[in-house]
Amino acid sequence: MQVVTDFPHRIVETPDMGIPLSDGCRLSARVWMPEDAGAHPVPVILEYIPYRKRDGTLPRDEMMHPYFAGHGYAAVRVDMRGCGDSQGLIADEYTEQELRDAEEVIAWLAAQPWCSGSVGMMGKSWGGFNCLQTAFRQPPALKAVVSVCSTTDRFADDIHFKGGCLLGENFGWGAVMLSYSSRPADPALRPDWRADWLARLEAEPWLAPRWAGHQARDGYWKHGSVCEDYARMTLPVQIWGGWADNYMNTVAALVSNCAGPVTGIVGPWVHQYPHTAVPGPQVGFLQEALRWWDRWLKGVPNGAEDDPAYRVYRLDSAAPDASARQRPGAWLAMAEWPTPQVTRQRLHLAAGAGGPSAPQGYLSPSDSQIEPVEIATPQHLGMHTGEFFPMGLNAEMPGDQASDDALSVCFDGAPLEVPLDLIGAARLSLRLSSDKPLGFVVARLCDVAPDGRSVRIAHGMLNLCHRDSREAPEPMVPGQVVDVAFDIDQMAYRLAPGHRLRLALSNSYWPFVWPSPEAGRLTLVAGNLELPVHQGGAAGWVPPAAEHASPSKLRVLREGNTTRKIESDLISGTVALVIRDDLGDVENLTHGLQTGETMTELWEVHPDDPLSARAVHTWEQRLSRGDWAVRTEAWAEMTATATHLRMRARLSAFEGHQKVFERQFDEEVPRHFV
Repeated sequence: MQVVTDFPHRIVETPDMGIPLSDGCRLSARVWMPEDAGAHPVPVILEYIPYRKRDGTLPRDEMMHPYFAGHGYAAVRVDMRGCGDSQGLIADEYTEQELRDAEEVIAWLAAQPWCSGSVGMMGKSWGGFNCLQTAFRQPPALKAVVSVCSTTDRFADDIHFKGGCLLGENFGWGAVMLSYSSRPADPALRPDWRADWLARLEAEPWLAPRWAGHQARDGYWKHGSVCEDYARMTLPVQIWGGWADNYMNTVAALVSNCAGPVTGIVGPWVHQYPHTAVPGPQVGFLQEALRWWDRWLKGVPNGAEDDPAYRVYRLDSAAPDASARQRPGAWLAMAEWPTPQVTRQRLHLAAGAGGPSAPQGYLSPSDSQIEPVEIATPQHLGMHTGEFFPMGLNAEMPGDQASDDALSVCFDGAPLEVPLDLIGAARLSLRLSSDKPLGFVVARLCDVAPDGRSVRIAHGMLNLCHRDSREAPEPMVPGQVVDVAFDIDQMAYRLAPGHRLRLALSNSYWPFVWPSPEAGRLTLVAGNLELPVHQGGAAGWVPPAAEHASPSKLRVLREGNTTRKIESDLISGTVALVIRDDLGDVENLTHGLQTGETMTELWEVHPDDPLSARAVHTWEQRLSRGDWAVRTEAWAEMTATATHLRMRARLSAFEGHQKVFERQFDEEVPRHFV
């Protein structure tokens, strides 16, 4: 990766530019721009997120935003209302207030004398979400967006629910936000930091139970879901995703449906910007984004509107590695998506053993019958699933699936004689019954090597209450056979000769999915799998090499350390995933702020008892400078009964050694459909 220090424009930086809103709230922005922007106005690139520009995202900000400024843009990094150094209070994610604020910020920026009147918006994750949501609202000065790791559907493809299944990350992210939002503004920028901090703490929302309470795709989730009306997506969109991240479906959805210009790129990456993300290869994200900005914000006739609609990194078969630094594969570029180069191949779930590794059946190209197969998997299945959005190399990606396969109901294809290329989303159709009113089914597509090691290619899931409608789910009628169908996630994958394609089915997936209230039993009587088979012939793509501006000036005060373990209690019988992530402590050598963060996670369950599921997370945030020091502690726990989900939390804050705030939360959510 190349560090760029010589740019076409000399840069000036403003560490705290105030952006006034109509209700009197002041948002804090860090701004980089060409030094002559006052005489020669430039377009603005806005990133608008809650993650603290002064310390939280500072390392990545300083590698990206000066790069854009050096190429003739004003790069504006804004802390959202109630976050970082901005005034106000945060109430939830993607609220109407948040999006109205975004529109006001865009209008204010466009009116500045150093702005040409054109604004672009970019972001990853939360910032990727809200730039799509703001584009949907079509504020006049917004001309284009670049979105990374985001979603078009807040119910179907976010951290809360997937296929109607309640995700463990719904609780996990609630704990994260309880901690992240508890930190004060920097006293060097906000003399009123203490009063503002106490007001933030007092108003801090405990969001996990609020999210879990919306168990159907209601108006809460439809707000901010741009899939509600793709005809409104007329602004140019460059959309990025990663196969190791769980937002990979967004790219194909936007490329297929947006009314305006759109180009999509999916690489092998985790939940990070593509010029720094693992697994490699990294690519020149900043150059590609700059090309997009030049075309749509400056009107440079560079042909960006004619770029391939869909560029994907097709992964090759490789050994499983939950901390992969690099993935073998090849870049493919498709002029249109969907593409006629992908055809649908149907495989049927057939009776009989496909080999010692697949005792339940095999995948047959001809229509076949199966004897009824029971799916009643133990509750700890899924320990090797990895994170919803892995961030790096700490075994956060899916590991070897062989042990989870051994607990699943598997159907194997024959060993391949030639490579099999899959690009797109597979669709699984099942005919089954359930002995309980609530339950779900999970499908994993795996690449099984001759030695038995298993790599997860993609997964999908369906809450059976959502079999007919996400908006109006209905419990299953025990014993009644129904037809269900759902998509498995988008993929781009080449299975090597000698390998087998495996379909693994389960009705447990801990801790990725919160367990059903009863250990149910599904009876499968028929099924088929439609595969998106790529016939070849796609053009290649040679992306620009990754580069960025100079990294931050940080001094490590204490090194961090991460452990991730699966533990079995031989007395109680519980199985637990235990994570400790100590990020250490660093000092910013520019403004002197010292920061540190420590987190622990416990996800435990008894293999025979879904009601034994328990998650406990703790977070500590540390900030100091000189003799000023503050610290917050967040503790959160989720358990469940047959009828309710219970989520407790505690938030404490310390100034020096003195506790200045503590608040307890204890909420129960009825289990209507989960």
